[in-house]
Amino acid sequence: MFALPAQAEQIERNLSAVDLFRIAGQAQAAGRTADAEALYSALEHDPDAEIRAEARFRHGMMLAALKRNREAAVLFRALLDEKPAATRVRLELARVLAAMGDEGAARRELRQAEAAGLPPDVALVVDQFANALRSSRRVGGSVGLALAPDSNINRATSARTLDTVIAPLTLSEDARERSGLGLQGSAQAYLRLPLGSGLAVVPRLSGQGDLYRQSQFDDVSGSALLGLEWRLGKERIGPSVGQTWRWYGGALYARTQTVTLDWIHPAGERAQLEVRASAARARYVKNPLQDGQLYAWSASYERALTPSLGVGFTLDGGRQTARDPGYATWSGGASVLAWRDVGRTSLFGSAGLHRLEGDARLFLFPERRREWLYQASLGATFRTIQWHGFAPVLRLTWEQNRSTVGLYDYRRIATTFGIARAF
Repeated sequence: MFALPAQAEQIERNLSAVDLFRIAGQAQAAGRTADAEALYSALEHDPDAEIRAEARFRHGMMLAALKRNREAAVLFRALLDEKPAATRVRLELARVLAAMGDEGAARRELRQAEAAGLPPDVALVVDQFANALRSSRRVGGSVGLALAPDSNINRATSARTLDTVIAPLTLSEDARERSGLGLQGSAQAYLRLPLGSGLAVVPRLSGQGDLYRQSQFDDVSGSALLGLEWRLGKERIGPSVGQTWRWYGGALYARTQTVTLDWIHPAGERAQLEVRASAARARYVKNPLQDGQLYAWSASYERALTPSLGVGFTLDGGRQTARDPGYATWSGGASVLAWRDVGRTSLFGSAGLHRLEGDARLFLFPERRREWLYQASLGATFRTIQWHGFAPVLRLTWEQNRSTVGLYDYRRIATTFGIARAF
């Protein structure tokens, strides 16, 4: 039971839900938002699902009007967990996500709404909303943190010796498979500086890292990018330039200068196509023989099948040149992912297959590098447990790389325990 000096006695008299909604509306209109919030919060625990839904919706709309977008998003998501086909709620969730700076998630909610099957007049409104939708947030960012037990933190072979053209090579302990408990972290921050209608400059800083008790395996990277956001009708184009630094074991490992072009294209009402191409120049501090150009491309197609189910497919390829042809490679592959909301739990899974071929053999090894990389992961976000808009997420990942060069032949199983937003 909550305490409301002005309303407690009335509530004790077992007023109907209609009466309580009326009192909450009067409190909201009078600017007594704390009183209205307490009433809505109480109604959100009513045994009747319709009353709970109405209370969450009104509460969320009030919070959104107060610019308390994160709290509003949590309420809208809780409502959708019980009523995934509630189109109006998805639209409001999309609005607050865009206000928070996450336009990608906002558009995903619009695609899920379309998957419910909309009447023509409603579909027209949603289409107009999608065309006008854009993040208005000038400053933003995100932070992620997780614990990650890993059977092979350095993605190394388990073999003690490797065959070479000279003699068997005995590997040190650090060069072989090592397990460990890691701390994964990521962060990014950006500014959005409008230049005119549909055009903005977006400088961005980001970093991520895997840290272990065995510090020689710490893997940290950071990047500074300057990009444009350019909108041409429904199309979105995003060129950017910048530099990335990578440290391994506390020492600078590589510097990369990159040019990237992103293109996002709505493929109908339920789907989206995203194409990315990049070119980079890489310099490796400890092994200049790896220095060269990096070229990569990918095409991803994402589709909402129902309001609570979606799938995605990705094709990608890459080319790396190097001073030593043994380090030069071609690569390509495909992956599939799917996600589904089941009550207050979001399930997701992915699988991928990639091929890599080297231009020539490395000096020490009898064969040139040829590999098949297999990857699969399963995970879930549990919104039944929440803290300040965040919920626990669990992910299990399996990976195996079969290579003709024993140094690159490995397998690993990793579990990630972290937090994700609950909306």
